Amino acid sequence: MARKLLIKDLTLRDGQQSQLATRMNQSQVDRTLPYYRDAQFYAMEVWGGAVPDSTMRYLGENPWDRLAKIKDAIGKASLLTALSRGRNLFGYNPYPDDVIEGFNRNSLQTGVDIMRIFDALNDIDNMKSTIEIVRKNGGQTDCAVCYTTDPVFTFFQRLKGVLSGKRLPGAIFTVDYFVDKALQLEKLGADTITIKDMAGLIHPKVAGKLYKELKKRVKLPIDHHSHCTPGYGLGSALVAIVNGVDIVDTVISNFAGGPAAPAFELVQIFCNKLGIDTGVNLEAVNKINRELLGIRKELAAFDESKMMPRPFDITKDKLPREIDELFDKAIEAAIKDDYVAVVDLTQKIEAYFNFPGPKEEVKKAQIPGGMYSNMVTQLEGMGMSHLFHDVLRNVPRVRLDSGLPPLVTPTSQIVGVQAVNSVVSQAQGKGFYDITSAQFVSLVQGGYGKTPFPIDPEFRKLITGNPQEIPYDTTKYKKPDNPILEQYGGVPLAEDEKEMLLLELFPAVAAKYLEGVKKGRYEAEIKVISDAEFSRQAEVFTRILDGLEGNYQLTSEVYS
Repeated sequence: MARKLLIKDLTLRDGQQSQLATRMNQSQVDRTLPYYRDAQFYAMEVWGGAVPDSTMRYLGENPWDRLAKIKDAIGKASLLTALSRGRNLFGYNPYPDDVIEGFNRNSLQTGVDIMRIFDALNDIDNMKSTIEIVRKNGGQTDCAVCYTTDPVFTFFQRLKGVLSGKRLPGAIFTVDYFVDKALQLEKLGADTITIKDMAGLIHPKVAGKLYKELKKRVKLPIDHHSHCTPGYGLGSALVAIVNGVDIVDTVISNFAGGPAAPAFELVQIFCNKLGIDTGVNLEAVNKINRELLGIRKELAAFDESKMMPRPFDITKDKLPREIDELFDKAIEAAIKDDYVAVVDLTQKIEAYFNFPGPKEEVKKAQIPGGMYSNMVTQLEGMGMSHLFHDVLRNVPRVRLDSGLPPLVTPTSQIVGVQAVNSVVSQAQGKGFYDITSAQFVSLVQGGYGKTPFPIDPEFRKLITGNPQEIPYDTTKYKKPDNPILEQYGGVPLAEDEKEMLLLELFPAVAAKYLEGVKKGRYEAEIKVISDAEFSRQAEVFTRILDGLEGNYQLTSEVYS
């Protein structure tokens, strides 16, 4: 009996978010859904992440409707998954349990089957309430451990640290670190464990060691999630498969590669050669891919890489012999733990299919692509692009000072912004930490939870004014105002729990969106009333004319 590998398709959430700034509108999503119903993926990630924000901010659409319509179209053909940042949900600040409960309950009732839960600090305490709430409401918990690497210090930075007495850590993010987090989540009631590598930093060599240990020590299904920016995505997916991973996250070809996850079609070719059954209907995948090609062209203005993959029909197209051999050699290298060869061969495969090559600067800096580009943009806005390499050199320092947070949203942006602020501050003759963001202060204070590495109390005092850690306190949470919109018929801005949740999770964006919805509805109602009144008055006028005409005829007869 063939070994099974489950495929989680990320195209409609992570794929379009990575490639096209989450700009797919509802009609574009709808075009793919009949084919997705036939495709029989184990699961489809369709919600969470940037989707709720973007549907309101850029498309003027209701994110709850997006989820409900996908569920109606897919039914039970595939499980639907969403992404939740534990206690922080979508924002920077922690939310109280009633907001977490409301969001997860409504998500599950509207269409989500599996909630992927993670925390930016890998602080398990920040995930507990969400795990309990999802299980209580009948959903499955996909608990993710965020993958990251240890900071890389230059020789002079280490020497300076030794001379100043500053403690520089050894290896923190080891295989044992990630396995231990998985075991903790298993005890809390996780249904699956995901290694979530949103920056694509997991090298096949690390993937090989990690998945061997996870399969040996964790009883739950293991899911591999990575991206392709630094050039390791396809290679680490292959190594994960060879070492027994149960689920692999992929994106259909025309949205895959580069900043997104590896292409499903390439993973499927490896599975064909390994005798592994994914259970996916390949004819349906081809139909989805054709729709995605058209959609990507329609959204070309938001396409960062602008590199279209080589057309390939996985049901009938044959690979050139030399490319087919690359797949065979990559499998052989993965089985033999020859990870250098795995990277080289899988990158050659992706080059043949015209996927973007490794982003060398991101690979060298060991930071996520989004963090890299945001720092570039921030410096350009200040007219200080010449300081960029100084910023890169100081990212490890800022990260160490703030407790070595994994570089995932939002901590990647907090560390990146602070590195820019600090280098600019120094260039202006000020202290390295004279300019700090509110989010960085909160991170150092303890507002996001426990950091992987203890923060020096003296540093905490420098940044926050207090050497003591102050954990977040959700009792101080204040719900956003929900005003009555007298100008639009006296209705509240948020009229039900779902709308109120949008207002709590995305205050500024949801307020503007919801006001637009109420305004549009009110104006439509006024128009209906006006049209009805016009019709009534027209009918009265017609009757009057009919009466006048009748009287005229009668008068004409009398005087004739």
